[in-house]
Amino acid sequence: MTRTAKLTITPPGRPLSGRAMPPGSKSITNRALLLAGLAKGTSRLTGALKSDDTRYMAEALRAMGVAIDEPDDTTFVVTGSGRLLPPKAPLFLGNAGTATRFLTAAAALVDGTVIVDGDEHMRKRPIGPLVEAMRTLGIDVSAETGCPPVTVKGTGRFQADRIRIDGGLSSQYVSALLMMAAGGDRPVDIELVGEDIGALGYIDLTTAAMKAFGAKVEKTSPVTWRVEPTGYRAADFIVEPDASAATYLWAAEVLTGGAIDLGVPSDTFSQPDARAYDIIAKFPHLPAEIDGSQMQDAVPTLAVLAAFNETPVRFVGIANLRVKECDRIRALSTGLNRIVSGLAREEGDDLIVHSDPALAGQTLPAEIDSFADHRIAMSFALAGLKIDGITILDPDCVGKTFPAYWRTLAALGVTYQDKD
Repeated sequence: MTRTAKLTITPPGRPLSGRAMPPGSKSITNRALLLAGLAKGTSRLTGALKSDDTRYMAEALRAMGVAIDEPDDTTFVVTGSGRLLPPKAPLFLGNAGTATRFLTAAAALVDGTVIVDGDEHMRKRPIGPLVEAMRTLGIDVSAETGCPPVTVKGTGRFQADRIRIDGGLSSQYVSALLMMAAGGDRPVDIELVGEDIGALGYIDLTTAAMKAFGAKVEKTSPVTWRVEPTGYRAADFIVEPDASAATYLWAAEVLTGGAIDLGVPSDTFSQPDARAYDIIAKFPHLPAEIDGSQMQDAVPTLAVLAAFNETPVRFVGIANLRVKECDRIRALSTGLNRIVSGLAREEGDDLIVHSDPALAGQTLPAEIDSFADHRIAMSFALAGLKIDGITILDPDCVGKTFPAYWRTLAALGVTYQDKD
């Protein structure tokens, strides 16, 4: 299918109002898919996200012997045998970081060799801390460059019962190890080292999903979890809407003075990015400093919103954004400065947005490079709600997590100029 080269947004000139349901959570969908694939029996996942990232996970599980039916646009019916089989070819996961990290660890439960690979972007994303942690359990795993491809020669057995891992670079490493550990042959303690852990709330999502599929996992200290070798059992599981996707709609509402009904109250989300709601609600008086360490995927939304704030905003605790689908700190500063030179600057790993509410209503033609990153494309679309001339390059990259994003905005009244 031919990708759309660019999309220019026409400011609506009025409040955006109406119903706009965000898709199912990518983070929860991918956890549930893997756990259902590791379980014995048939699980039904409802409210799930169907996107590039979850499609890669589903196809990888199918390649390892899991039967997955898709009776409608938000349901996966997953039937597993309790064990994953060696795939006949390397698992290709595009730029799906969650799927890549989770399946790298899960491959240790396969009796055979699994190669986990991705596209040119994924091959630049670090996976070394996860590989080193797996080796401490005696798992034969290698990644020559410290990034995918990763080769895992699994046996389903561990030679130790304790892992220490620095989760500062990504909480996904920790979640991957937790989910893997329940399928092993002995209890395993997983301990965090270092002072920082990126997005600790996502580990809570992981342990909640594990328990829903029959695992026994206990937090024995603020930085340690004990996982029993229970394996997993099939379960029916409801996936909540995606909080990261919701941030774009919350921001669109406050930017335009509208009233957008997401169909779910902000305080019912269990995902860490939902905490961005309280910050967005303060617009145009956002805090002078925003710590993005525990809501990393919401930072692009907040950074673009900050461009229209009454006062400048500094974003801290966001170093991990440099190793996402792209260097998001650089992508944000580059894009904001394409709109107006000097609108943003980087200071180490902090991002400072020099807010200017007078931007609203101006015509400032700017082509925004999305760097094939869905969150950069979706967040800069917000600028196009208030500034005439904002063009998003590679808009189809939103298919990674929110395939209906442009249609969702259109249903609220946003229009676009011709696609190239």
